[in-house]
Formats: sequence, structure tokens, C-alpha cells
Amino acid sequence: MHPVDLSARIGALTLKNPIMPASGTFSEDLADVFDLDVLGAHVLKTIMHGTRSGNPTPRVCDMQAGMMNAIGIPSKGIEYFRDQTLPYWADYRAPLVVSISAHSVDEFARLCGEVSLPGVTAIEANISCPNIEADGNAFAMRPDTTHEVVTRLRAETDLPLWAKLTPNTGEPVEVARAAEAAGADALIVANTLLGMSIDIATRRPRLGNVMGGMSGPAIKPIALRMTYQCARACDIPVIGCGGIATLDDVIEFLIAGASAVQVGTATFQSPTVMARLIAELADWMAAQGIGSLEEIIGTIEAPEAGTCI
Repeated sequence: MHPVDLSARIGALTLKNPIMPASGTFSEDLADVFDLDVLGAHVLKTIMHGTRSGNPTPRVCDMQAGMMNAIGIPSKGIEYFRDQTLPYWADYRAPLVVSISAHSVDEFARLCGEVSLPGVTAIEANISCPNIEADGNAFAMRPDTTHEVVTRLRAETDLPLWAKLTPNTGEPVEVARAAEAAGADALIVANTLLGMSIDIATRRPRLGNVMGGMSGPAIKPIALRMTYQCARACDIPVIGCGGIATLDDVIEFLIAGASAVQVGTATFQSPTVMARLIAELADWMAAQGIGSLEEIIGTIEAPEAGTCI
């Protein structure tokens, strides 16, 4: 078999492979079903500064080709993270990525500084959350609010800073460039797509929060398109996220320009899917005579993309 190098470079970080969980889909319980240290990185569930119970139930509903959720980022707060969560992950070798969120720039900056602790490898800023200072629109909806919050976050930490973008914007490239200009070290493309579902028997929304985030295979073409756009527009690495469940999905995102990928909804269906994808990627590369990810990343052969169909 051809020797392969699965290592993925995300800025100054080198991961042993490009497969990691999407925030909110990964927990300590998965240690019961596979060795978590096979992963390229551990990405924890998003935390907020204080305690938060989340949105009203029901919070999740099945959809064709995916699921929709309105969890509402329940959080046990910074103290629990520091005293309970961080010590648990200290025994693992894989890099620890902490996802954070807040509803104002000041709160975001404060939390970023407080989670910049020994044992944390990188910070993922979930800037897809509502910004109360911008009428509830997500920070990453617009370039100006993206630049403002990432600038403040960058000033609070020396750790690698990853900005998680939203697909719910008409300016994905401009937002990505704004995050890069403000000091982000990598982009995660992208979070869930805002959607809605109605129970026709009761005529009520199927989610307690009325609307929620769509994830799973149905959103993969959108996430793949955004990954391609952002990778072409920016010099910092892009981490693809959205509907990744199979080896073909992983390879597509790499060809489109992603340096690594995050797996989310597929883990709910098959808890060992990430470990399987790592093994399948290594086998496929060996069979193809491909020695490293650099021979795959960004190798799409396509004409200059148009702006309309």
C-alpha cells in the first residue's frame, strides 16, 4: 500500500488528520464507542459565559435528508467549563477546540479571554448567533459586524481563532474576507441553515422556537458552494462543515478547497462515523497513490464561476 500522510495544516496547527466533530454534536459519551484520540481535533459544544437552559421544547425534529434543531445553546457557564470540562479533556492527546458564543461584542470578548487557558488549543467563535446590538441578526450576517467582533476577539487571545460562519447571508465572501482581515486564523463554513417545519395535524410549528437550524445531507450543496467560494477568496484555511456523512463528502470538500472538515448530524445516526471516515480516507488515498492531503485540497477543475444560473 502507498504510504499516506493524513496530517492537516490549519494555520500554525498541524492536525494528524482532517476529521473533527462539529460543535454541539460531540460529547464525552462518545468515548464509550470509539477512541476519541483518533480524531484530528476535539471540538466542544458551544459555551456561553453564564448558565443558560436553552430554548423551549421540542428542540429537534426529523426532516427529509437531515434534521432541524432549535437547541438554544444551553450552557453550564465558564466556571463549570474551567473546573469540570477542561480537566476531563486534559487526558486526551488530540487538540482541544473550545467553541464560544455571546449576544454582544463585549460579552464575546470577555468570554474569549476567560477560556484562553492552558489545555485549550484553539477557540472557535460561533459568530452565527444573534447579536442583540444588531437587532438580533447574527454577527456573521454582515461584513461590518463580523469585522467588529473578530477584531475584539483577536485582541483577547493569542490562541488560534477560528470563525464559524453562517449560510444565512447574501454576502458569504465579503463576510469571510472581513473575518480574515480582522485576524481570524481559519474559517468554519458553515453553520446550520435557518428553516421551519409545521405539523399539519395541529397546525403548530414542530419546534418550540418556531424556527431552527437545518443540518444534514440536505444542506451539503450549500456548504460545499460556500467552502469553494471562501477558499478561493481567502488566504486562511477553510474547514468545511455541512451534511458530511460519507467518504465522498469528505473528498468533495477537500477538492473544493477545505483543509479539514467537521462532521455533525451524521454522528447522531452513527456514533462511530468519524472514526470510519478517517480509516476510509487513508485507504482511498493509498489505493489512489495519493501521499498527502495537499494533493487533494483545492484541486477542483472548474471554469470561473458565474454569479447567476
